[in-house]
Amino acid sequence: MSFHREASSPRPGARPPAQCGAMRVLVVEDEPKMAALIKRVLVAERHVVDLAPDGVSAIALAETAPYDVVVLDRGLPDIDGITVMRLLRAKAIATPVLLLTALGSVDDRVAGLDAGADDYLIKPFSFDELLARVRALVRRTVTDRPTILRVGDLTLDPATRRVTRGSTAIRLTRKELALLEYFMRNPGQVLTRSRLIEHVWDFAFEGDSNVVDVYVLYLRQKIDRPFGSNSIETVRGVGYRLLEGSHNASPHQS
Repeated sequence: MSFHREASSPRPGARPPAQCGAMRVLVVEDEPKMAALIKRVLVAERHVVDLAPDGVSAIALAETAPYDVVVLDRGLPDIDGITVMRLLRAKAIATPVLLLTALGSVDDRVAGLDAGADDYLIKPFSFDELLARVRALVRRTVTDRPTILRVGDLTLDPATRRVTRGSTAIRLTRKELALLEYFMRNPGQVLTRSRLIEHVWDFAFEGDSNVVDVYVLYLRQKIDRPFGSNSIETVRGVGYRLLEGSHNASPHQS
C-alpha cells in the first residue's frame, strides 16, 4: 500500500498542529507495518498510542482506558470494523472513531457513519490528512479546551510546545511536556499515579508507578526550583496536585 508521506517530521514552512494537545489514541490495525507507521506518526506529535491487532482486543482496550480517539481499520481478521463500532456504541463508549477503509463507495461510507463512526479516511491516505482528521475529531468533542494553558504564572502552548514561567522559557523533554500538560489541564485536582500513567504512558509501559515520581522530580527541577516555587504538591499516599496560583518553595513541602 502506498502513502503520500511516511516521514513524521513536518514539511519546511508547514503550519503548527492545531491546539488539541497530547492525546491518548487507540489504533486498531491488523497489518503490523501499517500499525507501526501510524503509531510512529502519532507519537511524533507526542500522543500516547496503544495498538490493537483485532476487534476483540480493541473492544477490551477501549473498555479499559480513556481514549481521546480511536483510529479503526474496517478490515480486521476477526470481526470487522463496522461490528466493532456497533459494539463500542452499544457499550456506551462514545470515543470519537476515525474509520480507515479501502472501500470508497458512497454506500460504504454511509454504512460506516451509520454504524457510529465520526469520520472516515479512504486508503491510501496522507499521514498529514490522518493527523488533521484526528485533531478535528478531538476539537469537535472538546470545544472548551483553551488554546494556551495557564496556571498561575506558568504557561504552556500545546501547538508550539513552548513552556514559560513568567517571561522565562523552560525546555522540557517530550514526556515531561506531556505530564505537565495533563497537570495543567486538571489544575487543583488530585491525580493518582495510576491515572497519570493511563494518560501519559501507553500499555507497552512495563515499569511501575515509581516512574511518575521520577518525572515529577524532573518537572520540579525545571519548572519550580529555579524560580523558588513549589507548584506540584505531593498528596501522600495518593498522588500529586498542580496548585493554582503562585506558591513559594517551603521545606515542609515535597
